[in-house]
Amino acid sequence: VAKKSVAAGEAFATIEAVKAVSDVYAPVSGEIIEVNEALRTAPDIVNNDPYGDGWMVKIKMSNRSELDNLLSPQDYKDLIGE
Repeated sequence: VAKKSVAAGEAFATIEAVKAVSDVYAPVSGEIIEVNEALRTAPDIVNNDPYGDGWMVKIKMSNRSELDNLLSPQDYKDLIGE
């Protein structure tokens, strides 16, 4: 996998669904060091196991302080009303 630098908030991929194509944004800045190639042939893994086998990329962070800008799981649940 060719390494690619990304900035937090930058679109680095697209997801195609039946009715739409959506960008996927980097949560942190850094270098993409691995891509989950299994998703090319089995994209449903993202929905079925998003916190396990459904990962998209591994990013070697360049600025750990950007983690402070991310939502915790509970903050995200509060945001979407769950």
